[in-house]
Amino acid sequence: MEQKIARRLKIKQRIRSKISGTTTCPRMSVFRSNSQIYVQLIDDTQGKTLASASSLGIKEKMTKTEKAAQVGKLIAQNAQKAGISTIVFDRNGYLYHGRVKQLADAAREAGLKF
Repeated sequence: MEQKIARRLKIKQRIRSKISGTTTCPRMSVFRSNSQIYVQLIDDTQGKTLASASSLGIKEKMTKTEKAAQVGKLIAQNAQKAGISTIVFDRNGYLYHGRVKQLADAAREAGLKF
């Protein structure tokens, strides 16, 4: 298990050295736990979170990938309220597969460009 976490952190560092968010084009950072998924739109120049969404508020019974799709739609709505349409996607060291991919696809369908 220790190797798995170290591998993800190494990939995360590699990704973060290449991308950063601004006020006009924030970084969409995804965090995935065993049961929940969280996403934030971050302005790295000021160090502030502009919008966020998570699966904590979803009470309906559904699979984790379905929850991820709901969170993708939710973050797109929150971004539009904040006046954000274009983002940079930060998968945070996770593979672009499963829940992370579902979240990104749902956010794209709901109107975010990345």
